Amino acid sequence: MGLKFEDLPVNTLVGADWKTFKELTKNQTIDKGYRGKYYLTKSVCRLLSSLKTFEDSRYKKIADKPIEHDPLFILGHWRSGTTFVHNVFACDHHFGYTTTYQTVFPHLVLWGQPFFKKSMAALMPDKRPTDNMELSPDLPQEEEFALSNMMPYTYYNFWFFPNRWMEYCDRFLTFEKITEEERRVFMDTFDRLVKVSLANTGGTQYLSKNPPHTGRVRTLVEMYPNAKYIYLKRNPYTVFESTRSFFTNTIQPLMLQKISNEQIVDNILEAYMRLYHRYEADKACIPEGNLVEIKFEDFEKNAFDLTKDIYSRLQLPGFDAAEADIKAYLDKKKGYKKNKYQYKDETVKLVEEHWSEVLNDWGYTL
Repeated sequence: MGLKFEDLPVNTLVGADWKTFKELTKNQTIDKGYRGKYYLTKSVCRLLSSLKTFEDSRYKKIADKPIEHDPLFILGHWRSGTTFVHNVFACDHHFGYTTTYQTVFPHLVLWGQPFFKKSMAALMPDKRPTDNMELSPDLPQEEEFALSNMMPYTYYNFWFFPNRWMEYCDRFLTFEKITEEERRVFMDTFDRLVKVSLANTGGTQYLSKNPPHTGRVRTLVEMYPNAKYIYLKRNPYTVFESTRSFFTNTIQPLMLQKISNEQIVDNILEAYMRLYHRYEADKACIPEGNLVEIKFEDFEKNAFDLTKDIYSRLQLPGFDAAEADIKAYLDKKKGYKKNKYQYKDETVKLVEEHWSEVLNDWGYTL
């Protein structure tokens, strides 16, 4: 049993390279009460960054190796069931993925991992802070935290500097206001992440679960023309309640600036619609036959059959070899207790006032 998230003395920027840390934190306001965490994080980051040269040396050996298969991307807003779907598909060992360890220490994967992973395992919690999903250094994880430690151009900068949340939304979530130079850095950095993830897990096709990618479809298609996509829809009332809980709790040990719960709610409501509109505008650039859209409630009810169906519709290899492992994972999850949400009048009012377009488009009602 590790520390609780709220007790962590540093935030996840400890795993950033020094160049990224300096550029991200340059001219940022560090609020009183967070400066101790900031300076400790900075010190650890500076120390660990000195080891990046060893990682770079190892990476040179695989940098020019072509990616055998374009990735499978699992898209959808936060709390739309992407983690569950990710874990199901990760049962197929032909897929490679970014591990939880790699998200925190992306520059200590090909070199030094055994030592640093033991330290991380001793400190990290066993469960995620707002649900009952298991945490472990080797489990699949969304890659945005890794990217935020590899470059300063990611949406998850808002965890650390929430006063610029919506600026980061427009620049690095929807790419509406990203510069071409920043976008090129994103593409190069993500390509490196994919190659390291595949080398680390032994997969031949990258399996991505990263909600921010939902706003980057056009760039992903440019990078990987034959990539496959699963887009998850979920009841917006549930998504709002779950996202508010998740963001409000997760931001506490990460942020270096104060933000009110009211502002968190306002940002969630606005970012949700910007992400929805960006995806709806860009999904047409995905080649025909490479996208499956599904309601999470349907997947949850019949995960095995729908997984098999998705393999067929996207022409993914490996289902027969993975079938037993997928069944075993789903059988193990039958006793999993999810958080239950009882929608308050405030929730209903906010969702219907701000997300009515999605409710109507997807056919969700109370």
